[in-house]
Amino acid sequence: MIYRSVLKKMRTSLGEEVNYFLDMGTDILHMNQLLDREIAIYFVKYECLNCHLPKKIFRQGFCYDCFQASAKVGDWIMKPELSTAHLDQEDRDLAYEKSVQLQPHIVYLANSSDVKVGVTRKTQVPTRWIDQGAHEAIEVVEVPNRYLAGITEVALKAHVADKTNWRTMLKNEIQDKNLVDIKNQLKEFIPEEAKAYFIEDNQETEINFPVLSYPKKLKSLNLSKQESYKGKLVGIKGQYFIFEDNTVFNVRNNEGFVVDLELH
Repeated sequence: MIYRSVLKKMRTSLGEEVNYFLDMGTDILHMNQLLDREIAIYFVKYECLNCHLPKKIFRQGFCYDCFQASAKVGDWIMKPELSTAHLDQEDRDLAYEKSVQLQPHIVYLANSSDVKVGVTRKTQVPTRWIDQGAHEAIEVVEVPNRYLAGITEVALKAHVADKTNWRTMLKNEIQDKNLVDIKNQLKEFIPEEAKAYFIEDNQETEINFPVLSYPKKLKSLNLSKQESYKGKLVGIKGQYFIFEDNTVFNVRNNEGFVVDLELH
């Protein structure tokens, strides 16, 4: 069976373990059901997720021109503290920026490779934690806009990490941490503008991933350099496929690549 579609990040749902769904155009594949099966991936062409033209992907599934112009990939996406919609100031498209920035946001702690701080829209909890491969996470503050979340993240990342070590995460070289205690220790560093939004009494969320075996060494599959690959799927964590031969494939990093997916 062969499926062809442009890659987009997998959809997820949280249960006893995470369920993963890959949109392959006319079909939605429940990837958990494909564990312990051989899968072949073939690169076909590029397709920008914004303009849908067959132009080489630059970043985040966008071609270079769209990455430079689209409001969906403005600097405030990666740096929430640069958000200005609350001031009625436009970056690229004020209407779009208001729709995203002026809604409840969560500053959280997640433990994937070690404890890190991050920001996400409230509607993206727990999706954001799953995408980062976090096995535990907790909400720290819930604020009414992205700017307040951004300045809180900036303040807290002076005391905890703000990035995930993807190699450590995929090898599952992790330690359980008491996120409630760490959250309470960080409370004093929250900016004055956000202190009133601190979440007092909550517990961490535990996340289990569908992985049969973890790799000891990692080989990253890059479809720009290797246009085809075949291997046995033994796990899914974050937005990665994990294969029996220690190859890992980041679906999110390959958004905008049209692929054939062959199931054996």
